[in-house]
Amino acid sequence: MGLNTKISGVSRRDFFRIAGRFGLSSTLLAAGGAGGVMSLANLASAAESTYEKRFAKEAKFTLKFGAAGFNPENLLIERAGALEFARDLESRTDGEIRVEFIGNNQICGQVSCVEKTQQGITDIYAASTQNSAGGAPYLNVLDYAYMFPGRASQYHFLYHPDSQKLLRDPYEKRHGLKFLFSHCELRGIQLGLAWQDKPTVTNIEELFGTKNRVTGTQLGRIAMEALNLNPVPVAWEETLDGLKQGLIDGAETWASAVAYANMSPVVSQSVDLKFFCGTEHTAMSASVFDSLGGELQDAVMESAYWAQAHVQAANEAALVKTVGHSDPQLPGTIFAENNVRNAFLSDAEIKKAEEMCSPEYQPQLWEQWRERLNGWSGGLDTYQDIYNIAREVPADMKPENVEPRRWWKA
Repeated sequence: MGLNTKISGVSRRDFFRIAGRFGLSSTLLAAGGAGGVMSLANLASAAESTYEKRFAKEAKFTLKFGAAGFNPENLLIERAGALEFARDLESRTDGEIRVEFIGNNQICGQVSCVEKTQQGITDIYAASTQNSAGGAPYLNVLDYAYMFPGRASQYHFLYHPDSQKLLRDPYEKRHGLKFLFSHCELRGIQLGLAWQDKPTVTNIEELFGTKNRVTGTQLGRIAMEALNLNPVPVAWEETLDGLKQGLIDGAETWASAVAYANMSPVVSQSVDLKFFCGTEHTAMSASVFDSLGGELQDAVMESAYWAQAHVQAANEAALVKTVGHSDPQLPGTIFAENNVRNAFLSDAEIKKAEEMCSPEYQPQLWEQWRERLNGWSGGLDTYQDIYNIAREVPADMKPENVEPRRWWKA
């Protein structure tokens, strides 16, 4: 299970005893709904009422949801919305759709969840788009360097009607998957313990020559090579050990990923390079979606919209109050407790990095992939079109102030 008993207040053994009685999904949904410390009796009672609600009538469809390494505890750190979506969908359809939530890498991991859904082993999956890009290369479309100036621009794009033609439709057509919703952060370099006694990074030159873990994204590697960050492919599950043993200097990922994956004890500085997307998305098999019929399809879309709006607000709050990704840093947060320093770079340093690696300034580095993605999109200029949408909102807009829109309704 990998339960964090400090948060849940229930031991692993007791959790499984309750799950044995009411089923793992009912127990996980009950624990996720509680949002913090629970006693054994409270969890048992919540699991029972969740079970009774979920099984009050025969489900027409039971959908298997493979959620990489997620569980109710770490979904309170990185607010990816997976459990909220499952709970809302069951409630919205009065139990006609039942979701079996399988997290903790039990059915699939960050890299394999996409393939398990493509193979029909699961019906829904949650993992980062960057790790999923190996199995669904069109997801690279989100990873052009410095295409998004901030988290607000990412949310604005996901709500935008043009996200259909630029992201969702080609992804469905090429890979048989329906992009539902995503959390939004931007990636930086999370430096290991060798940087503990060094001054906080203030310029990008200090990172040149370091060796850093890279995800499954092909486009992310282009940016890292241009920034002299020596990308090394390391599985997400092995990154913690790599940092601990000093095999790598750092890892490209985002702040709440460090916190949820219990990586904070081996990270000393979180350098907010903001150089490309960190998007923990949830997607569904398009053929399963098509088999649901009109009314239930509408329910899936409404639950996806609800989950997207929930994630937008909840993750922004969690970044400050739970993770500690702010200046000043709040005491009692995961970063503060583990002495992880935030290295927020100046606008001038970010601009310098952008000029070194983005398609705007270094178009030749991106030509091959840009042409490929444009072809897959049916001839759109993927980079320029998403870049323009991303700049429809002010660069300094607070992400929680972006207006939620139902993207499938123009």
